[in-house]
Amino acid sequence: MILVNTPGTGAKLYPYLVHADWLGFTLADLVFPSFLFAMGNAMSFSMNKLKDAPTSLFWRKVIKRTVIIFLLGYLMYWFPFFSMDTNGGLELKPISETRILGVLQRIAICYFITSVLFYYLKEKIVFIVALIVLMAYWQILYLFGQTGSELEMATNAITRLDLFILGEGHIYKKDSIPFDPEGILSTLPSIVNVVGGYIAGKFIQQKGKSFQGISQLLIIGFLLSALGLWWDLVFPMSKKLWTSSFVLYTVGIDISILAVLIYFIEMKNIKTGTEFFNVFGKNPLFIYLFSELFYIILRMIPTSSGLDAFEWVSERVFQEVFPGSFGALLTAIAFMMLCWSLGWYLDKKRIYIKI
Repeated sequence: MILVNTPGTGAKLYPYLVHADWLGFTLADLVFPSFLFAMGNAMSFSMNKLKDAPTSLFWRKVIKRTVIIFLLGYLMYWFPFFSMDTNGGLELKPISETRILGVLQRIAICYFITSVLFYYLKEKIVFIVALIVLMAYWQILYLFGQTGSELEMATNAITRLDLFILGEGHIYKKDSIPFDPEGILSTLPSIVNVVGGYIAGKFIQQKGKSFQGISQLLIIGFLLSALGLWWDLVFPMSKKLWTSSFVLYTVGIDISILAVLIYFIEMKNIKTGTEFFNVFGKNPLFIYLFSELFYIILRMIPTSSGLDAFEWVSERVFQEVFPGSFGALLTAIAFMMLCWSLGWYLDKKRIYIKI
């Protein structure tokens, strides 16, 4: 996510590290659904304790975590909270122009709904609910979008609902037109990515660490991805719309990746390189917030060259040595390693920031 969100400037980017403009799929599009899948996978372990806890404790923990994650996301989009007025003074950025939904907000909502579903319903029932959601979402987009332009950015049901409920001031404005890729309606199918991760986690706990379990995971992953590609023929894949075909395709890929990781790390005991990723995993929310806020700060710092601080490093340092797409990628890698170094330091000091 850091590599995708903080690419170098001054050169064309590698297409697989850029989100699809609208319809279609790139490697970058796999990142966010994989976050949701991983969260669901982790929940399959943590929910074992919550299911045995009193109802009051369950609701207290889930609501607290949901609210904190949502607020962190909201405050991140409001940052730096102040802007320069016409007289050169500082004024508070208006809340009326602050985006309400976003990445962390979607994670919070998906966490809340998935927790409630698995706390009160059996896994088979939740699985059926997930299928109904995917089918219903398909119908909703075509029923409530503008006839003939149901999947266009300006006329789809997601845009219409967001503008009606949130208003233009509270949605994402950095696309060709105001459109929120983490909109209200498109959050519904994203819940299925979490459900997929949860069910995969439960399966792994039962028989995932065996050759039979690995084989079954790979078969399921292949079938889901193939079904997603087939559905793409009539309901095109799109991360921004979070279409049902996109859900099946990404869940299938994530299940397959998970099966391969279990085979090499758990069964073959090949641990080389895993500690690098564990550093991110031990303080993921803090590192993500740092990467976003520090990037915003760098883009606000001017230099004598007319470039901001981030652009200067990318174009005057990396692009000078490695011009073109590779230099832009190295800029993103360097920024990612800076974030990793912070995580490594926290891990070394045994500081783990959790909610």
